[in-house]
Amino acid sequence: MKFLDDEIAQLQKEGRFLKPRVLTGHQAPVSVVDGKKVVNLTSNNYLDLTGHPKLKAAAKAAIDTHGVGTAAVRTIIGTQDLHVALEKKLAAFKGTEACLVFQSGFTVNVACCAGLMTAPEDLLVSDELNHASIIDGSRLSKATKKVYPHKDMKALRAILETNKFRRCMIVTDGVFSMDGDIAPLPEIMDLADEFGAVVMVDDAHASGVMGENGRGTPSHFKLSHRVQVQIGTLSKAVGAVGGYVAGERRLIDYLTSTARPFLFSSSHPPSVIATCSAAIDIMLEEPQRIAKLWENARHFKEGLKKLGFDTGASETPITPVIIGDTKKAQAFSSRLFDEGVFALAICFPTVGRGKDRLRTIVSSGHKAEDLDFALEKFGQVGRELGIIK
Repeated sequence: MKFLDDEIAQLQKEGRFLKPRVLTGHQAPVSVVDGKKVVNLTSNNYLDLTGHPKLKAAAKAAIDTHGVGTAAVRTIIGTQDLHVALEKKLAAFKGTEACLVFQSGFTVNVACCAGLMTAPEDLLVSDELNHASIIDGSRLSKATKKVYPHKDMKALRAILETNKFRRCMIVTDGVFSMDGDIAPLPEIMDLADEFGAVVMVDDAHASGVMGENGRGTPSHFKLSHRVQVQIGTLSKAVGAVGGYVAGERRLIDYLTSTARPFLFSSSHPPSVIATCSAAIDIMLEEPQRIAKLWENARHFKEGLKKLGFDTGASETPITPVIIGDTKKAQAFSSRLFDEGVFALAICFPTVGRGKDRLRTIVSSGHKAEDLDFALEKFGQVGRELGIIK
């Protein structure tokens, strides 16, 4: 295994060797990370639900009634009544006939890309900035793959016009995870309808954030009745872990019998399923959480712009601070942490070379003083490193 020493040395040379920081306690707006109290701008806990009393109570109650795990895949004896109830609740939430829960958002994307596009005469068309799970799912698919420049609808049309196919699926993130911008879903749907294609939307960063009560980008654009494959996550705004696909009953029936990540992975523990179910209830009962999330996002985004930072094309609570240099981005993140703000540096290969940034995400749980403190430190350290004047 000596070859790994050389590989690790190269990662270190390129600034890509990662050592995760350690969180003590739950994922809070102000957290203890590596033993230090910091304003947490790195979490996907959009609605501040990871410590919600109702979610914790639901998890504890499910352990008492259903045990700590299922010890089986869903298709053997790993489907409990809790799983079925959550899938019915999610289908109703998304406005679809049915839903299927997977172990993660990554696995559901892989399952849908590989499971629905199964032959070389199929065409899978993907935005160039789609999530890594879509890229890996595309690679596992037997379909012909085409990638269009980010949100370029002329390029997408050209692909659809110049390629023959048995079946075609256009895949896009709803909200793009590194830039925080939103897919032009109405235009994508119109092109899909014109050329007879299916549309799959990965709503990982839109789940709980966009649309009515957090139903996602199809809801935001009032297109829920037209998008055939709606992907959601249970790992971010919902505060637990997992992913799901919602759509027609025949889609769910087909994936239940064929999707390898579903067929060959043990099902969620009852406590996780009960937690997710309680989170959906909170999203329906407490819409003020989503309103507060967007209020905080606007406040923080405007503050960064006033300081002179480049926040790119962000339209959502994901706000990048573009630096453009790996070492400077990492130094910025490190100095901010010293000053009590946790904002992680995102560098190549997660983003393209020269597009290194700090990715910040606010939550509904942040107080105005938390965000103002963070903005003060961004300004202080940014001037110190010569990023802003």
